[in-house]
Amino acid sequence: QVQLVESGGGLVQAGGSLRLSCVASGRRFIFSINTMGWYRQAPGKQRELVASITSGESTNYADSVKGRFTISRDNAKNSVYLQMNSLKPEDTAVYFCKCQGVRSGATMTMDVNAYWGQGTQVTVSS
Repeated sequence: QVQLVESGGGLVQAGGSLRLSCVASGRRFIFSINTMGWYRQAPGKQRELVASITSGESTNYADSVKGRFTISRDNAKNSVYLQMNSLKPEDTAVYFCKCQGVRSGATMTMDVNAYWGQGTQVTVSS
């Protein structure tokens, strides 16, 4: 089992910035995480990918956030971050952290399951 804890959400005016953080932890020592990412879900809409990053730091962004958001990770801290600049009201959503492909424990077992955080609210006022 892996737990993800997000932080950094809040209320900001349009044009402002926020930085989201997510830390992964588990009962066993985590050696590596293949993919970490951020998703968001606005009221009445489906959850959608915002950005993802692999252990090799290859990134993928939704078209709607390209040039405004930057995803990064710190493998030593099992953490992923989302720097959000030039925020727009349409960025308002609950943002969820996700990780998949966790290698942990003395035998370095690979867990292919996906794990999600509890979500953090981002509200952008116009």
